[in-house]
Amino acid sequence: MKNYVIIGNGVAAAGCIEGIRSIDRDGRITVISEENHAVYCRPLISYYLEGKTDLRHMQYRSADFYEQNACQVLYGRKAARILPETKEVELTDRSRIPYDCLTVASGSAPFVPHFEGLETVREKYSFMTLDDALKLEQSLTKDTRVLIVGAGLIGLKCAEGILRRVKSVAVCDLADRVLSSILDQECAAMMQKHLEAQGMIFYLGDSVSRFEPGTAHMQSGRNVEFDVLVLAVGVRANAALLLGCGGEVNRGIIVDDQMQTSLPGIYAAGDCAEGPDLLTGGNRVLAILPNAYMQGFTAGINMAGGNARFDRGIPMNSIGFFGLHAMTAGVYDGEVYAEKTDRSLKRLFVKDGFLRGFILIGCDERAGIYTSLIREQTPLSEVNFELLKKGATTAAFSAKTRRKKFGGMV
Repeated sequence: MKNYVIIGNGVAAAGCIEGIRSIDRDGRITVISEENHAVYCRPLISYYLEGKTDLRHMQYRSADFYEQNACQVLYGRKAARILPETKEVELTDRSRIPYDCLTVASGSAPFVPHFEGLETVREKYSFMTLDDALKLEQSLTKDTRVLIVGAGLIGLKCAEGILRRVKSVAVCDLADRVLSSILDQECAAMMQKHLEAQGMIFYLGDSVSRFEPGTAHMQSGRNVEFDVLVLAVGVRANAALLLGCGGEVNRGIIVDDQMQTSLPGIYAAGDCAEGPDLLTGGNRVLAILPNAYMQGFTAGINMAGGNARFDRGIPMNSIGFFGLHAMTAGVYDGEVYAEKTDRSLKRLFVKDGFLRGFILIGCDERAGIYTSLIREQTPLSEVNFELLKKGATTAAFSAKTRRKKFGGMV
């Protein structure tokens, strides 16, 4: 009977469990969970603060998920190091867990740059986990002024979640636009205008020079008063465990398309893994929930002796703020087809006869069709791309392709 160990208890771990059990119903599965929560949907923590969901509905799997899959979960425990020579994981309490196959699904952690005087700020929080959200919630009142450092996905989702619960929310970022990692200038300006209409305050192209209690002194010379600080500057892959035992690490843990690391019998999946990017041909951390699950599932199958590959990973995001949704995928190079109205914007990027990427803001589109074209690298000569420009529709495909791809839809 095989001993399987999974470090981490997020979506990648859930995928790994299900991948193992699709092959091996009997092996022992031990999950090392630093958090004291069953697997949940991290993107929902802002909706919890906003009052749109509750703790029960945030669960990613049913209450009996671990029992049904015969898993032992070690809650509130942390892996300290991996010992490949003895095939053991040592925990911070010095206890050791043996493994035959191991997956590191340790996720990522907030990156907090050095700020002078940060230690003087008493009410400061991250916004990565459910525990972060619960702690932040306890500090908020109707009179609270919140400053969020970081206008990326995490910072803006935090702002959305708390905006109606506090007196004010100000967001600063050294970048000159919101969501700078996924939106260009024009697209970001549309999103910023929408967020400002909801009451958010932005200080872009500016960041904190130093903190004093209750005051952020900005690089521009402006002073911003606040009661609560949220640090959402960015994240880093939790790759130290692999690095500590001699594994290959770059921005994340280097894996191949089977999620195998450079060390035999050790796999990695999710936000900590740096794996193949279909569009660039190189490796990349693809830190989004669907990829995390698929990577974990692939790792689980291969741990159990199967043969699975995850070789169609692409960057993609789907995010919304107060009813305005943005969907992006792929890379933004090549010829651009664009449509714009007062409330929507569409950009399709075409290169060498293939759809390479898209940006959709405020569009009522079946974005999965565009994503499928990118992921499957479908030549645009095989579809009616003129029709697809106007809208993502199955009618742009041949009847044969529709039957194959869309379940007989003609």
